[in-house]
Amino acid sequence: MLKPGDRAVDFILKNHEGKEISLKNFEGKKVVLYFYPKDNTSGCTIEAEGFRDVYDDIMDAGAVIVGISPDGQTSHDNFREKLGLPFHLLSDEDHLTAGAYGAWGEKSMYGKKYMGIVRSTFIIGEDRLISHVFPKVSPNEHAAQILEALGK
Repeated sequence: MLKPGDRAVDFILKNHEGKEISLKNFEGKKVVLYFYPKDNTSGCTIEAEGFRDVYDDIMDAGAVIVGISPDGQTSHDNFREKLGLPFHLLSDEDHLTAGAYGAWGEKSMYGKKYMGIVRSTFIIGEDRLISHVFPKVSPNEHAAQILEALGK
């Protein structure tokens, strides 16, 4: 997993509208880049709603929020619409971006091991260096953690 001080890995992924998005789209801003397993699941819904609810505070801190999961464009579009999410959701269907950040790895459920998204967040500074890493986050308190890290 990337760590504070590492250079953020650039990417080009499609958003919920099918538009290609990269870190270059956010020049001059901090980026709260969060990886989550799946649209419309309980933990991912709680996490997304938390970010939605503090969206203005995050923007006031000079940052943008970008969510990445393996889900496709239609799923992201429906998830955004259902929850009223004001930020980009990007599709990483081949897991290459998640892998580059260290957010793709072995997980375990009911004793069965499988590969999947490790719920994690990276705060990327205007200089494109990672300032904070939150591995294996808890969706319930995560938005407050991000606000604290951004000094809000």
